[in-house]
Amino acid sequence: MNTETVGKRICAGRKKMGYTQEQLAEKIGVSTQAVSKWENGHNLPDIDNLAIIARVLKIPYTSLVSDEKEAFDINFRSRLFHENNMYTRVKTLAQTNNLVNTLNALVFMREKHSGQYRKGSRYATESVEYINHPLMMTCHALAMGIDDDSILAAILLHDVLEDTDTAQEDLPVSDEIKEIVRLVTFQTLAGKSKEESKAIYYEAIRQNPKACVVKIIDRCNNVSTMAGCFTREKLVSYIEETETYIMPLITTLKNRYPAYSDIAFLVKYQIISLIESIKSLL
Repeated sequence: MNTETVGKRICAGRKKMGYTQEQLAEKIGVSTQAVSKWENGHNLPDIDNLAIIARVLKIPYTSLVSDEKEAFDINFRSRLFHENNMYTRVKTLAQTNNLVNTLNALVFMREKHSGQYRKGSRYATESVEYINHPLMMTCHALAMGIDDDSILAAILLHDVLEDTDTAQEDLPVSDEIKEIVRLVTFQTLAGKSKEESKAIYYEAIRQNPKACVVKIIDRCNNVSTMAGCFTREKLVSYIEETETYIMPLITTLKNRYPAYSDIAFLVKYQIISLIESIKSLL
């Protein structure tokens, strides 16, 4: 790393964010003199501080420390697709195909998650409504050819029990869908550790093919966005959990429920591609 080049990039990033040297120093937890020496090319931040600087300035770490003459200027998306457009797409398809439960779940989900926001990327410039997540999952399912009313409705409602004050019996859908949503809602069981509860949780999901589909699409969506908002430690932990529980779940779906084998293959491909790419950057 070239000390002078890194210093110029820190200075440019600070000014772009509208921070003074004093404000940047406070956010990083160092002295103003340290920031001044960095920007003037007299000293180089240590690795830990470089990671903090990249996060505070909302720029990629690699862009900050690259040995290339010009760092890559990368723009990060706050969202992959806009929730309003996805909502309209799901609503139109549900109406066209008379998917009553999906329509009920769509309206109910938006109401219950109102005011909630998705955990954003450290580089994001705007907040994204939480409903972007279940809507993205639903559009993903539709793109894979899933038109089952119960699966689509369960996807839309999969976080409602866990993240809102809703009881299972209050869900405006069939009993089958209520059971799927219950199965994919995780909670630590009384008298059990979190890991023990996870093992029981995933085993219960394994017995229901539609719950399997909901869960693996959920994880695929989360893996797709985790690099921008998780710490390194959280990334490692999430990848380990995915390999321990989700990959066997996909195998179960493929082998035990052949009607869903194509879905299992597509999701497996997406998840493996993503986590192996992220591993190489850790």
